[in-house]
Amino acid sequence: MGPSGCGKSTLLNLLGGLDRADRGTLTVAGTDLTAASERQLDAFRRAHVGYVLQFFNLLETATARDNVALGLLARGRGWDAARTEATEWLGAVGLADRAGHRPAELSGGEQQRVAIARAVAGQPSIVLADEPTGELDTGTGADVMAIVLDLNRRLGTTFVVATHDERVAQHATRVLGLRDGRFEV
Repeated sequence: MGPSGCGKSTLLNLLGGLDRADRGTLTVAGTDLTAASERQLDAFRRAHVGYVLQFFNLLETATARDNVALGLLARGRGWDAARTEATEWLGAVGLADRAGHRPAELSGGEQQRVAIARAVAGQPSIVLADEPTGELDTGTGADVMAIVLDLNRRLGTTFVVATHDERVAQHATRVLGLRDGRFEV
């Protein structure tokens, strides 16, 4: 948790193997991300990491089901199996009845739930969520965080959530403060 520009997104990018640390070592899910090759980082991300971004990042021309299925394709599923599994994941976030809708036909909260379903599909070890409620009203944001908590408990997936919002941080089991790229003690 911390203000804009304090390093929250950078930390998530480091944990997800998208950026490399300038110094030191970083090991996530048994993988030394500082020593890993690009191929090893790709394999690490496919096997262990899901992402939820503030702006949803859904393909506008794809249905909710297909947006989730595309994430499963990247994890090695075949198309038919991915679409079937995607429907199940949409059910896990309360959107089974909206599987055939495109993002423009969904509310902001529904779009974020599709993004969460995409992130947890394939059951990664860790889901990195960058301001997952930043584009949502207070009530919808609370609904999204309730889904995150439920998935955390049911799946055992670790969620690392970057936020500046104290209401979001209240849902966490542990809160670390960041300021100017450093953890506050």
